[in-house]
Amino acid sequence: MRYLTIALAKGRLAKNTMELFEKIGISCEEMKDKTTRKLIFVNEEYKLKFFLAKAGDVPTYVEYGAADLGVVGKDTILEEGRKLLEVVDLNMGKCKMCVCGPKSAEELLKHHEMIRVASKYPNIAKDYFYNKKHQTVEIIKLNGSVELAPIVGLSEVIVDIVETGATLRENGLTVLEEICPLSARMVVNHVSMQMENERIMKLIADLKNVLS
Repeated sequence: MRYLTIALAKGRLAKNTMELFEKIGISCEEMKDKTTRKLIFVNEEYKLKFFLAKAGDVPTYVEYGAADLGVVGKDTILEEGRKLLEVVDLNMGKCKMCVCGPKSAEELLKHHEMIRVASKYPNIAKDYFYNKKHQTVEIIKLNGSVELAPIVGLSEVIVDIVETGATLRENGLTVLEEICPLSARMVVNHVSMQMENERIMKLIADLKNVLS
């Protein structure tokens, strides 16, 4: 039996995912070692290999078959636009992708004015404004603290993930439009789904069982 390889987004999501796997009887003790420098972790009993990757890279590993499965946020799946099968909503890390800005920007969105939009997620922003709202905008990619953009006049609005909205409020910004709900999803490589259908479907069924 060959190993099934699972790519996990580093950080809290990987930790939460492994806790979920433990509920279906799959554990990986060596992953709990905070001092380890290992990159690949093995569960011999179930012939599973786990590795941690940067969230943005998980869909790439899965599309190209370096990982059979992956667990990553819906925001990353949408932004990366890779060819994958999205199979389970793990109901973790729930938040929303939103258009945010000062209250005064509301009118600009209503009247489809030419505005600048700053975001860490340029592809999601582009898809929303061009294909759903049919509004021509200039999209500026930023890598951090997107909330700054409208405050310093770089953009009229931002497209970003909103969990509680506290950071927005502190900076005089508000949610102007909701784009979509987000949470962690399990994704599968197309070929792996055919070749290892039985094992993957069992894993999916077990997870869905625990989640429900």
